[in-house]
Amino acid sequence: MLLRSIVVLTAANVMNNKIAPRLGPLTSTVATAALVAMARRSGLSWQEIGFEHGRRGAVAGGALAAGVAAVYTVGILTPRTRPFFRDERALSLSRARVLEEALVQVPLGTVLLEEVGFRGALYGMVRRRRGTAAATAVSSTLFGLWHILPAIDMARANPALGALTAGEAPGRLDTARVVAGSVVSTAAAGVLFCELRRRCGLLTPAMLHLATNSLGYLFARIAAKREGDISEKTG
Repeated sequence: MLLRSIVVLTAANVMNNKIAPRLGPLTSTVATAALVAMARRSGLSWQEIGFEHGRRGAVAGGALAAGVAAVYTVGILTPRTRPFFRDERALSLSRARVLEEALVQVPLGTVLLEEVGFRGALYGMVRRRRGTAAATAVSSTLFGLWHILPAIDMARANPALGALTAGEAPGRLDTARVVAGSVVSTAAAGVLFCELRRRCGLLTPAMLHLATNSLGYLFARIAAKREGDISEKTG
């Protein structure tokens, strides 16, 4: 069942990143349902999948989401960090498409599948057989590898952030290093998300994940607008 879950995740990753990105919410919803069904058939309870601690999870998740908003606000107000928010994937979209990404694509196409898939079903199945440490290691490693395809796009769309991830100058950006850096950094984030899931259930990492990604679209546009205002004043 574990290998089947990995196959489902891999297929969804390719569909969402290469074949039909706009159908991400549908693909991810179907894949999530399949993963939950597999987890239940393997004998996991809803609590073992991560559907627990609702109130605690909401409070912790809300606090973390507010923290993300605060960090992003400081980031776009600081000239040295503002370029990290300039993402052509967000800036090339209309306002309607940005809202679609933030309110539909990210929640249903990204967060739902990644949290229920990696921190719910996959984590639960490994944890039952091998324990918490193994579950965290497997889930986080696969979560890092999951971001190979998105990292390739990031190297093109956000050179500043890609350079930070790769540890090199934007003008000498090496896509392979961006991908490697992204895999390592997202795997590390996966460890944090797994611990949040263990302590508070799936809702907490899901809310943190949602805030990080959805607010990224909003703040990318705000950062670009501020850069434009500065250019007009100094140009």
